[in-house]
Amino acid sequence: MKDIYKEEILPIPAGVKVEVKARNVKVTGPRGTLEKNFRHAEMDIVKLDTDRIRLVVWHGKRKHVACLRTIRSLINNMIIGVTKGYEYKMRFVYAHFPINVIIADDEKSVEIRNFLGQKIVMKVPMLDGVKIVHSKDQKDEIILTGNDVANVSQSAANIQQATTVKNKDIRKFLDGIYVSQKGQIKGADDE
Repeated sequence: MKDIYKEEILPIPAGVKVEVKARNVKVTGPRGTLEKNFRHAEMDIVKLDTDRIRLVVWHGKRKHVACLRTIRSLINNMIIGVTKGYEYKMRFVYAHFPINVIIADDEKSVEIRNFLGQKIVMKVPMLDGVKIVHSKDQKDEIILTGNDVANVSQSAANIQQATTVKNKDIRKFLDGIYVSQKGQIKGADDE
């Protein structure tokens, strides 16, 4: 059964500017600018006024209507990214050989050494807009920050996948670098 008309309204917070042109959405805020192309989704994206966006699907089946909420969430994640930003914390887990992580000077890549005592150096580049630093509060922890949640989470996944144990029983060898905490950046404006 088709729904004749379904819509979602997304409020825009103060201090954020959203431009919509032919399903290209550009969000500008205090932390920077994010842009995404939603031309693959058959829906109308219209900016009603300075503080609301309307997403509309006409004659949509169930899966088509489900895209409505997905696109709304993606735009909302862009708004959160340019206002607060995203932060992923990753911890090193090792039983015997300590994992050495060396961050490049430009904070755009990371080298993983001595994983399970291996001589191989694994180099993992960060995606666009992602910065990586060692934690000052916690030993054996790195922090990934950025505006785009997709890039930050994918960079964390790339680091975790670089340290997967191969040719051993993974129930015994739990060594690796794992995400321990994720969310928005905690700052002075959150209190």
